[in-house]
Amino acid sequence: METHVRSMAKAISWRIIATFITGSLTYLFTGSLLIAVGVGSSEAASKIVLYWAHERLWERVGWGRRVPSSAN
Repeated sequence: METHVRSMAKAISWRIIATFITGSLTYLFTGSLLIAVGVGSSEAASKIVLYWAHERLWERVGWGRRVPSSAN
């Protein structure tokens, strides 16, 4: 089972990569650094929370998990 801290760390590390990509593409299409930073910042903040919620919901789903066998 994952802890809340681990889920958050995964969300943040992925958001750093994804936000860089989003900001770069926004800058490429608009040519505006201000717009790119604005889009990247709002995208990062919202998606960190949404990813964390997604991870916590999946933690409640038993489908596809293996039950650890006891070593007796």
